[in-house]
Amino acid sequence: MYDYIKGTVTKIYSNSIALDNNGIGYLIYTANPYSFQEGEIYQVYIFQNVKEDEISLYGFKAIEEKELFLKLISVKGLGPKMALPILATGSVSGVVDAIERENILYLKKFPKIGDKVAKQMILDLKGKLGVISTGTVIDSNTYEELIEVLKGLGYKEKEFKSVINKIDNSLSIEDQVKEALKLLLK
Repeated sequence: MYDYIKGTVTKIYSNSIALDNNGIGYLIYTANPYSFQEGEIYQVYIFQNVKEDEISLYGFKAIEEKELFLKLISVKGLGPKMALPILATGSVSGVVDAIERENILYLKKFPKIGDKVAKQMILDLKGKLGVISTGTVIDSNTYEELIEVLKGLGYKEKEFKSVINKIDNSLSIEDQVKEALKLLLK
């Protein structure tokens, strides 16, 4: 089990990064891969998911994100690939607040989260999350990247097609993604 990996980001994909550590490139799935800069050194907190046919690494810039992720995947019916887009909103405290206030409508707006899973999240996690708050940052420039990020988070084109037109393309990709997620979660 890994706690963190410190290394240089060598490649950014729509849903993951490649992190070089002593000549070994780790493919790490992240909620917001564009929050990383190529060529920069990061300490990425890691969760290693081992399945029968796959070993995957999930990475987080802040320990609070990792802690929330671990709690989310402990919910029956919620795996790592469903939990990651929940962290992509940039508002861990918003997710915690939604669970504590039993806001099923907020939770159901995440990709692949239906009524049953949202209720299970509240049942399993309410009162157990403590005070967790952090933010994530995305940095880049175009709508193409915005579309790739949204697809990487599990949204379908028909879901975000109308939202894309409402976002100012002069904003940084960080602000574009945050704005898109706010509009999608309304």
